Amino acid sequence: MTMFHFFNCAILTFGPHAVYYSATPLSEYDTLGTSVKAALVYLGTALVKLVCLATFLKVSENDGFDPYQELLKAVIGFIDVAGLYFALTQLTHRNISQNHKFQAVGLGWAFADSVLHRLAPLWVGARGLEFTWDFILQGLEANANLVLSISLAALGSLMWLRKNKPKTLIPIIYTCAGIVATMPSITSYLRRGLGWHFPKVVVFELFTSLSMAFISWQLFSACQRPS
Repeated sequence: MTMFHFFNCAILTFGPHAVYYSATPLSEYDTLGTSVKAALVYLGTALVKLVCLATFLKVSENDGFDPYQELLKAVIGFIDVAGLYFALTQLTHRNISQNHKFQAVGLGWAFADSVLHRLAPLWVGARGLEFTWDFILQGLEANANLVLSISLAALGSLMWLRKNKPKTLIPIIYTCAGIVATMPSITSYLRRGLGWHFPKVVVFELFTSLSMAFISWQLFSACQRPS
C-alpha cells in the first residue's frame, strides 16, 4: 500500500510533464534536447539562488512572516528570470519555432524544479505507513508550477524574442511576468502571513496558474497577429 501511494503521487507529480511533451507537437519536432538544456540551466540557477539565500538571509527562530526577509527572497527569486532569459536567448536550439521553443524551455524548467524540490520528499514521506493528502497536494502543486513555468517562458519569449509586439501590450506582458516570477513570495505570504492552510494555497496556485496561462495565451496570440 505504501509503494502504491508513492507511485500514485509520483505519477501525479511527474506524469503531466511527460503527457504534455507527448501530446503536443514538441515530441514531433524532437525538442527533448532543448528541454534538457533548460533543465540544466535551472539546476545552475538553483545553485546560484541557494548560495545567495545562504549568504544574505538569516536563520529565523520562528515560522512567522518577515516582510524584509520575504522581500529579499523575492529579489533573489528574480535570478530565475535571468536563468530563463539565458535559456531562451543564449542556448543553441534546433531549428524550431518560437512557439515550440518557449514550451520546451518551460517544460524542462518545470520538470527540473519538480525533481529538485519534490522527488526526495515523495520518496521519504509518501512511503510512510500513514496515508496523508500532503503528497497528493504536492503533486497538484507541481502541475500548477508546470503551467506557471510555461506561462513565464511564453511571457519571456514575448519580452526578449518578439520585436514587433504592440506597444499597448508591453506593460501587461511585464506585469504578468512579474506576478508569475513572484508567485513563491505570494504563496509564502498566504501561508505565513495570512495563515492559509496548504490545501487552500494549492487551490489558489491552481486557479492562478490557469488564469495566467489564459492571459499568456491571449497575449501571445495578440502579438502574432499582423499589425
